[in-house]
Amino acid sequence: MEYAPAGELGTMSAPHLPKVAGIDSTVPSPAHTVTPPSGPAAAASGSSTPPGGHPGGASAPAAVFQDRLAGWVSDLTTLHELTERLTRTTRLQDALHELLRAGAALVGARRGLVVLEPSDGLGPDTTLGFGLSRADLGHLETVPRAATSHGRLLDTPAGLPGGEREIVHADLPAEDGLDPRHREVSARLGCAASYALPLSTTAAGRLGAVVWLYDEPAEPTERRRHLIGLYARHATEHLGRLLELERARSALTTLAQELLPTRLPRVPGVRLAVRHRTGRRGGGDWYDALPLPEDALGLAVGSVTGSGPAVVAAMGRLRASLRAYALMEGEDPVAVLSDLELLMRLTEPARAATALFAYCEPAMRKITFAGAGHTPPLIVGAHRTEFVETSLSAPLGMLSCWEAPSVELSPAPGETVLLCTDGLLRRTGEPMDRAFARLHAAGASVPAGVRGDPGAVADHVLGCMVGGGSGGPGDAGGSGGSAGGADAVDAAKGAVGRGGGSRAGEDADADVVLLAACFG
Repeated sequence: MEYAPAGELGTMSAPHLPKVAGIDSTVPSPAHTVTPPSGPAAAASGSSTPPGGHPGGASAPAAVFQDRLAGWVSDLTTLHELTERLTRTTRLQDALHELLRAGAALVGARRGLVVLEPSDGLGPDTTLGFGLSRADLGHLETVPRAATSHGRLLDTPAGLPGGEREIVHADLPAEDGLDPRHREVSARLGCAASYALPLSTTAAGRLGAVVWLYDEPAEPTERRRHLIGLYARHATEHLGRLLELERARSALTTLAQELLPTRLPRVPGVRLAVRHRTGRRGGGDWYDALPLPEDALGLAVGSVTGSGPAVVAAMGRLRASLRAYALMEGEDPVAVLSDLELLMRLTEPARAATALFAYCEPAMRKITFAGAGHTPPLIVGAHRTEFVETSLSAPLGMLSCWEAPSVELSPAPGETVLLCTDGLLRRTGEPMDRAFARLHAAGASVPAGVRGDPGAVADHVLGCMVGGGSGGPGDAGGSGGSAGGADAVDAAKGAVGRGGGSRAGEDADADVVLLAACFG
């Protein structure tokens, strides 16, 4: 369950929205049709002043009509500006917050809550508050569902008995038959009235319900009800579209997670940690760590170009193939990548990918690397921070005859080797040379006290590069507390980043993999 930050309570009058006209217009509420007065009615409405622009003359009906027309224009301007703000939201939670904020201004309330419970049962189910603290929402949850406005709306998706599409409690303290707990919680929160609407679309059916709360006995005027009805219909359709998009993103992220390791292996002499962030479009970055014969360890990171479900599936095939080659010939990383490149060229000629494979012998403190157009690893220790040159090769699937040299490294005790994808560099939004310099500086600035902890090293580098470490949104991580310890990977690898059609937006939404290996 999610909650909006608490708002400041005040009188029942809603604060004016900036640059939004017409919410509290002094113009009389317009009717749907206007009939100019005539005959005795016209005579009774004015004085004896003759027509020709004076009060009581022929211009009086025109003035009334112009006033009402100004009211219509003001209301339409308000709705246009509020719906524009709503349609600019690209995430479901942002749209729900905007619905509460704009709706409170339209109905003249200061607080509210929205309950999202799609009728198809596929979720997500959530409750958000506006001007309500976490404790306030907790108190509201203690009211029996059948006694709440949103509960009645959600449990009668076809509408209330009698065809009503709203629930009004104009004076909660004085209302007869009100549930005792409802009355008690309303008094505790200083809530004297409420107005509730269902959120339903023709295609998706019931999505949820929204309730606005008043500090004093009140109810929306007919004009306000008309405006909020128009706004809510548009908002609900927008919420339905965002709901489908959110579900698709969640399914794609879950698929990508299930294709990656859920645990890191136990290998004496080395401790492992991984940080993985998946972009909203579902990228093809991956990692692997597998134990090999003779207490060796294979480490791999890679990236398939593109994004979307097809790329995620290709990433899964590529990782599975590399595991097979690593088990057969892992001691020769160049051979592993050569066979992987041949397989890609024969089975997926339209794709390109980068990869880095490392054959580690912890007992001998020896690592053999081979890369295919991939970001080089970074070694971090007390006496050095430097890149290992593995980029003297083309990506997989780019050349008819692929080859690359291997590189050997002997890490000192306590040194950590970082393997990452280029998404870590692209997330900075800087040119690649500056991003590499930033990565080097991040490694060099790891505090001496945590250099022996691969998880802490990964968190520090990730925080320096893109902000946030372990436990942030969309972050998955695991680190062993001792040599050879089991490294459980957090299953919550949610989607993060911001979308956009520009190259900068794509870079900000890139997948990130950071695999750290600390040698004891």
